Amino acid sequence: MADTDGRDDVSVIVLTGADPAFCAGVDLKELGSGRRGSVTVSGVGRSGAARPWERTVKPVIGAINGAAITGGLELALQCDFLVASERAVFADTHSRVGILPGWGLTVLLPQAVGLRRAKEMSLTGNFVSAEVALAWGLVNHVIPHDELLPFARKLAADISGNDQRSARRMLAEYDEVTSTTIAEGLEIEARIATEWNGDGSAASDVERRRQAIIERGRSQV
Repeated sequence: MADTDGRDDVSVIVLTGADPAFCAGVDLKELGSGRRGSVTVSGVGRSGAARPWERTVKPVIGAINGAAITGGLELALQCDFLVASERAVFADTHSRVGILPGWGLTVLLPQAVGLRRAKEMSLTGNFVSAEVALAWGLVNHVIPHDELLPFARKLAADISGNDQRSARRMLAEYDEVTSTTIAEGLEIEARIATEWNGDGSAASDVERRRQAIIERGRSQV
């Protein structure tokens, strides 16, 4: 992830798994053998928060092609947004296994589906289908399985067609404001907008891209 994030020829990262699963989580056979090192918290980022990978400056689209279970669900939640195959299923079985999450699940899952639904998933360990995940807001789209990666790449192309400097700053801004209160977030957004738009370069860039923006908008109406 770090290598890809640092490449000049990459604008968007698409993360998926090998069929038939996205990621089924920790190896329970290994865990049951007493080798608990496999479930220790690792990948602590600069903010001090535990992460499976350091926060990227480029957006990460999760293409969930199958089961995303427990640690696999945490991997999915670390993506900026998710598109799912019709075969995808989601579950948090930490409490069934007898371990606790360490990659942000208790923060990120309530952000995605709401606190009460997150508690239901974590306390029951029940599986959630792709269709339910869509209704709950966990995923943005549910796609026929064979069309999943082409669809994810299409979204990646839509993102890469934008001004990358401002897109990456907006991505970072989302991270900043969602870790604060609403009032603090509004203040952060206002400050960033003033700094970003006040140097005059944004206006000239908009004029340069104006016709392309108009044509793209017309094509989507």
